[in-house]
Amino acid sequence: MNDSTPVLSVVIPVYNEEDVLPQLFARLYPALDALNRPYEVLFVNDGSRDATIAVMVGLRARDPRVSIVNLARNFGKEIATTAGLDHAKGEAVVVIDADLQDPPELIADMVAIWRSGVDIVYAQRRHRSGETWFKRTTAKTFYRLISRISRVEIPRDTGDYRLMSRRVVAAVCSLREQHRFMKGLFAWVGFPSQALLYDRQPRHAGTTKWNYWGLWNLAIEGITSFTTLPLKLATYLGLAIGFLTLPYIVLIVLRTIFFGNPVAGYPSLLAVVLFLGGAQLVTLGVIGEYLGRVFDETKGRPLYVLERYEPSRSTGSPHARPM
Repeated sequence: MNDSTPVLSVVIPVYNEEDVLPQLFARLYPALDALNRPYEVLFVNDGSRDATIAVMVGLRARDPRVSIVNLARNFGKEIATTAGLDHAKGEAVVVIDADLQDPPELIADMVAIWRSGVDIVYAQRRHRSGETWFKRTTAKTFYRLISRISRVEIPRDTGDYRLMSRRVVAAVCSLREQHRFMKGLFAWVGFPSQALLYDRQPRHAGTTKWNYWGLWNLAIEGITSFTTLPLKLATYLGLAIGFLTLPYIVLIVLRTIFFGNPVAGYPSLLAVVLFLGGAQLVTLGVIGEYLGRVFDETKGRPLYVLERYEPSRSTGSPHARPM
């Protein structure tokens, strides 16, 4: 391997992070330089509306090892991460958020574990600082739910921060589904994996781009992408309602035969109609979620549109040597 080939690529999806990028640059590069190996840092601008792209261009002017992938619009973090993986050249690739909640200093430990023969090193959170009780509780509940109902084992309390070998990246990039839940895709491809425990820090600057509605939709993506359990639950709900209403139907028929058909019973009838109507709408909604995903896949659109790609001009350093 020569100095023009990076051993390590660091992929950073970015959306409206002009405030935090200089601090990220200041912490990330000393951590990478300490490895004394060729590397590149690949920023993926996911349609930012602030001065993020200008900051990226300035960072690239200061350091030739910076690459820029600029998407034509905002496609979402999952697809921005995919775009970064598509363009990463390293033998190992690290995915990290730009907000500095995940410390770049862990990369050295990830590389050491990777060199021991592990293909995926994922950072697993022991503690989540700077987040509300509700956010921590809902996140914990979601991770435990998805790990129980998914067809593959998805690590708990684990985000996108991880190191992957080249063969893992190639496997993930071969999966071109439109609705992407990257944590699930990273787990689905398999390969030897190891957790690296750490304490997540508060956001260093700026504001989070995730609100509860966005997190809810991400949870729906994860559940519908890796399990058909909601469809099964809809079936079980219909069967349960059928079995529960059968005795009531028999009772109504017998009362009509022996006592006639009085007008009384409007409240109970309305309650039953509303209950059955609600159950049907829920079932149709679940079916609609899956059908919508089938519709998106059949259109065959690309995952993203690239506005421009500015590769790194150098990945070497005077003391760099193959790992």
